Amino acid sequence: MRGTGAVLAASVGLVATAGAAVATSRLLTAFGGRPDPESVRSSPQYHDGTFHNARPARWLPKGSTRDTVREMLRASRPRKPLGPVPLVSPTPAPEDGLHVTWFGHASSLVELDGARVLLDPVWSDRASPVRFAGPRRLHPVPHRLTDLPRLDAVVISHDHYDHLDLDTVRALTRLQSAPFVVPLGVGAHLRVWGVPEERIVELDWHQRTSVGPLTITATPAQHFSGRAFTRNTTLWASWVLAGPRWRVFYSGDTGYCDAFADIGRDHGPFDLTLVQIGAYASGWPDIHMTPEEGVATHRDVRGGLLVPVHWGTFNLAPHGWADPVERVVRAAEEHDVRVVVPRPGERVDVAAAATRPAVRPWWRALAPREDEEREAPSHAG
Repeated sequence: MRGTGAVLAASVGLVATAGAAVATSRLLTAFGGRPDPESVRSSPQYHDGTFHNARPARWLPKGSTRDTVREMLRASRPRKPLGPVPLVSPTPAPEDGLHVTWFGHASSLVELDGARVLLDPVWSDRASPVRFAGPRRLHPVPHRLTDLPRLDAVVISHDHYDHLDLDTVRALTRLQSAPFVVPLGVGAHLRVWGVPEERIVELDWHQRTSVGPLTITATPAQHFSGRAFTRNTTLWASWVLAGPRWRVFYSGDTGYCDAFADIGRDHGPFDLTLVQIGAYASGWPDIHMTPEEGVATHRDVRGGLLVPVHWGTFNLAPHGWADPVERVVRAAEEHDVRVVVPRPGERVDVAAAATRPAVRPWWRALAPREDEEREAPSHAG
């Protein structure tokens, strides 16, 4: 019996060791690759071994960061929806015109001038390099990757885990033939993950590429990048999608900055903007916009219809779950900006949205009323 027990113990040990090795290998793969400095050295944004914003982004002292974390842990407002988020299943729809489908967080499908562009697709359960820890989805992905139509391009804004996901990239590499259009340096991750070289298009700010009838241009943003233990070895960007008839602006992750007025002057006006409104905090004022700054960005780029993104799917900041969308709707009303807030999976006809009388506040059934928030006890101090 002792011999049998020893064999069993050894077998369990081998299985555990093998499992740990597999997990470690996957973790290292999820971290991605490091770009060759020679491939990015010519960028005006690159110097001293890293990429830089046009002006330095403010990061408040470490004590302020600790305060932000404490605020996230002790927030009085619900940071999760109070019930299931309503999802919209895929349905057959006409292909002409300008349409957008928001899948949650920043992941969106834009259809314009007969072309289809998928933005920042993240289909994994967690925004993390591992499957057992990290921010977890607050609602399921409304559509399967196999439900997507044929894509003409997959556009990535930067390499943070909530925008660039290993499993999603690998699945899209198998299921689709579209190129991945990414900021400088991000191609290093894709190469490690098995994306063919001919499907990787890396762009610096103000560079462009043609995909079918579209011109896709990388435009400035104010943010940062990094996976694992490196920071700013790859670039971040906002994006312009321009076809013969329609024009779309996607902010990516960014703080509010002067670049948006320049983008509006050089590339606008836009029929549609997809603008980041969530994951803001006092500890990082220059790398994520507040909802009010999102509306200001929409106005700066001379946008038509605003669809807010980067909210409602992952807990990444101390604000309440519905705070970003409530604030963006109020700011839009104050400035006479047309805004649509789709349910995850809902396909929006941009031209038809111009005639809608008001926003449908579907999220309010899942969030406390404002008077309840005011009466909620504070746990600070």
